[in-house]
Amino acid sequence: MRQRVKALAEKLGARIVGDGSVEATGVASVATAGKGDIVFAEDEQNLAAALKSHASAVIAGNFAETAKTSKALLIVANPRLAFARAAHLVQNNAGQQTGIHPSAVVHPSAKISGGVSLGANAVIGQARIGDRSLIGAGCIIGDGVELGEDCEIYPNVTIYPGSRLGRRVTVHAGAVLGSDGFGYVRDPKSGRYEKFPQIGTLEIEDDVEIGANTTIDRGALEVTRIGRGTKIDNLVHIGHNCQFGEDVIIAAQAGFSGSITIENQVVIGGQVGVAEHARIQEGVLLGGQTGVLPKKILRGKGVAFWGTPARPLREYLRSLASLAQLGKKGNKE
Repeated sequence: MRQRVKALAEKLGARIVGDGSVEATGVASVATAGKGDIVFAEDEQNLAAALKSHASAVIAGNFAETAKTSKALLIVANPRLAFARAAHLVQNNAGQQTGIHPSAVVHPSAKISGGVSLGANAVIGQARIGDRSLIGAGCIIGDGVELGEDCEIYPNVTIYPGSRLGRRVTVHAGAVLGSDGFGYVRDPKSGRYEKFPQIGTLEIEDDVEIGANTTIDRGALEVTRIGRGTKIDNLVHIGHNCQFGEDVIIAAQAGFSGSITIENQVVIGGQVGVAEHARIQEGVLLGGQTGVLPKKILRGKGVAFWGTPARPLREYLRSLASLAQLGKKGNKE
């Protein structure tokens, strides 16, 4: 979407130095930028390269105000954040499917709002799709599913019946939402396992992003909930009855058993494993490959935990140092 730099600056809350009539057509790295692109410089050290690039405009901090350049400068407090916002404002959706593809299958009772796009071979049950949402090729949207406005569902996503997604939710290719949880009851006489009912729902709030091939189970009898603004990487599994707060960050290959509570603004590294009924309180950080034991409560805003079982980082490092000392002592003996 083409925009004048002046209009873009107003939306970003930026001050302009130079020609605000320049047209912005996209964003790029310093190395690949061309005419119409916007780049950013986080500090004075990177400013020179940004000014030498072929970009038409540079987002930078106060350190750039006196720079000698013919480029338009957008001066902000946080250049990286402003650049991310600028990308959303100028991104070009011209290559995306628009309208309903002839091969899409739509139930007669489905409620499809204005501006919705359905890709090839998409299957829509008795669902409700909000304004301007994009459903990619090969997606299956089950009966009773509700999607809010401006959602982006990439190809081959499956959303099971009864799931609810808020506004501006992005789901990347191959994700499966609302499938049955892994719940069984063992018969002590026969030793066989019988399936526990998986009849709950899945609710995903506004502004959530879900990575490729991630799976999120519905609740067993109640609800699995993913809070507003949470960002989930690729290949993550979230079990039934989990309650995730707002603005949680989860890196790839993390796994969560059933009935886990993750409070607001928790940051979870790659390959973390959290066992059933654990609780991670607000603002906790879990380092990569950390293991949280069943029913464990981790607390302390801004406190980093590491290792298995999870311990505060300082304690974990002390234990590693002690083991190293023991190893040296053993070698001497």
